[in-house]
Amino acid sequence: MPITLDDKLVVAISSRALFDLDESNEVFESKGLNQYTKYQLEHEDEQLRPGVAFPLIKRLLALRYPETEESAVEIILVSKNDPNTGLRVFNSIERYGLNITRAAFTNGRSPYPYLSTFKTDLFLSANPEDVRLALAQGHASATIYTGLQIKDDETNEIRIAFDGDAVLFSDEAEKVFQEQGLEAFQRYEVEKSDIPLPPGPFKAFLEAVNKVQDWYREMPDKPIRTALVTARSAPTHKRAIKTLRSWGINVDEAFFLGGMDKAPFLEKFRPHIFFDDQQAYCQNAANLVPTGHVPGGIKNITLRQGM
Repeated sequence: MPITLDDKLVVAISSRALFDLDESNEVFESKGLNQYTKYQLEHEDEQLRPGVAFPLIKRLLALRYPETEESAVEIILVSKNDPNTGLRVFNSIERYGLNITRAAFTNGRSPYPYLSTFKTDLFLSANPEDVRLALAQGHASATIYTGLQIKDDETNEIRIAFDGDAVLFSDEAEKVFQEQGLEAFQRYEVEKSDIPLPPGPFKAFLEAVNKVQDWYREMPDKPIRTALVTARSAPTHKRAIKTLRSWGINVDEAFFLGGMDKAPFLEKFRPHIFFDDQQAYCQNAANLVPTGHVPGGIKNITLRQGM
């Protein structure tokens, strides 16, 4: 029978999110495809530096189910390179000892159509258009902010932080806030505090993370820790908490910040990835922690219309 990935947490990642390919990308942007191809072939045996998502991927690959010692996570490399120029990336994967064995090379076309075939739970890329297309097809997807040089700690813990509205939850409440203001938003959320919010694009991914966490519930040192980091505050926090409860989903920590800058709290939590739909929060956070922009919800529709 064919091998399936049904029992795995599946993360698809682009080569630019996994490795520092800014120099290569600059060659492509400034000199075109032919010179880019020539550059990659000439540097094929040079080991690439880790990218922003490298610590997250390395930790996920080390995750084993405690009873079977089988890998709990499958990482899929998805790349717009052709197989020839993509060999440099796989050479670096091998040299870092990363257990990544599956890949899709699409030679300039967006890889998003193949995410469903791999049954992907999360897609990370440095290409905003690829992420937008994937998100529109219902895949939890985020654009990685490249360029951050982080010093990883020595623990094995994997920390993941999520915004609430338009990420874990739909943008239903965010629409009220954007269109009618803070008072109307608070009144709306208090009135509907017992009605769960519709799911957002990352609900299924957090659910998949929770399923992996369930294997470690009885262990004192759990390998994955999650956090909700939201601009909500009391009394609108109730609906967020009750929504997660109704889904049977847990987060380990929650921060209801009432519009405060999220970056200082993220600096203390030290996530290996933080997801938010608002670029202002992402840009501040990306100076401190690995950050992924989720280009969905009313806020991003407004931004696109203003372009």
